[in-house]
Amino acid sequence: MKMFWMAAFAVIVPLGTGAAFAEPMTFDAALKRASEAPSLRGRDASVAAARSSAIAADRLPDPTLDVGLKDFPVTGPDAGQFNRDNFTMTTIGVSQQFTNPAKRRARAALAAAGIGVAEADRLIEARAVQLETALAWIDVYYGQKRLALLQTLDASLDDLQKTVSARLASGSARPSQALEPAQLRAQVIDRRATLVSEIARARAKLVRFTGDPDPQTAGDPPAPMVDGARLRASLGALPALRARDAATLSAEAQTGLARADKHPDWTVSASYGRREPAFGDLVSVGVSMDLPLFAKRRQDPKIAAAASEAARTRFDREAAEREWAAALDADLAEHAMHHQRLENARNTLVPLARQRATLDRDSYAAGKTDLGTALLATLSVAEADVDLLDREAEVARDAVRINITYAGDDR
Repeated sequence: MKMFWMAAFAVIVPLGTGAAFAEPMTFDAALKRASEAPSLRGRDASVAAARSSAIAADRLPDPTLDVGLKDFPVTGPDAGQFNRDNFTMTTIGVSQQFTNPAKRRARAALAAAGIGVAEADRLIEARAVQLETALAWIDVYYGQKRLALLQTLDASLDDLQKTVSARLASGSARPSQALEPAQLRAQVIDRRATLVSEIARARAKLVRFTGDPDPQTAGDPPAPMVDGARLRASLGALPALRARDAATLSAEAQTGLARADKHPDWTVSASYGRREPAFGDLVSVGVSMDLPLFAKRRQDPKIAAAASEAARTRFDREAAEREWAAALDADLAEHAMHHQRLENARNTLVPLARQRATLDRDSYAAGKTDLGTALLATLSVAEADVDLLDREAEVARDAVRINITYAGDDR
């Protein structure tokens, strides 16, 4: 009976897990699910490891226990005898190294910088996961809308084929015109195949980042609004630039550690030596320290190298901020262009296509044109609608990509 319930539980649990992803995802829900992606959990583990390592960064080394045999004769008349020589003794001692405070502070600073590097790496990965998930959701959403329009366009080709066949039978059309519907349908089939492949790739990304085995979209995409001034103001808090800041802090901590080598470490030791009772026991204590006497050829070159590396990271950070600022300006300009093209299609191209179709249908009703011309005008409306949707998707992708890519992180 126990095995039965264990087997039943093993079956029920996966079904319950799958049911949690049964409903379509809104845009925000997809981003929320992606926040639990395995790659982000891995980065969380790296941050935890860095924080754990920092605890011991500025601690003193463990004490050392020394046990030994000293001055045991191996040659001469007392060779191999423990009780014939007054120098032979067994010793036990303890020593403790005291790292200089400057070095301990530098190690603590280096460990703190390591935490910053790990946290910045986590922010970069989170931003990448968020962006890929958002773009995949947008691609699935608009891909499905495009597919529905293509199906409508494909259905209208049947009426065109019937019209062309009738015109051929009546002798009012050229034989070559019979190929036009087939050519248009072949183009629609190509576009549909490409679109189905794009939707499948976008869904594969949603599966990867959300864990949903069959992701479907629900609701509307976010408004394609971009606040360029706000993004420029928060540019310095980008995860990529925060990673540069963390690298600079790490390089500066390395410089401090190199400077700390000019301060000596010292060690305190104590030992007890036991000899033959006839000679008496001995106690020893001592202090030793480093002597950085040749700093110009040892410590100073390392300090200069570390300082130069720190300077490089600062220059790299400045260059990176300029690069991001230039990229933002370029993306904003492209987004404005795409938005203008969308407005042109929405306000001019699609209305003109509809007006032309209406005029051609009216002309056909008045007997001034043939049905084929009227149907072709109707097809041009469908194609204009598909083009409008393409431009709308382009603007939506731009807005999502810019808002996610260039938003500063205030944490």
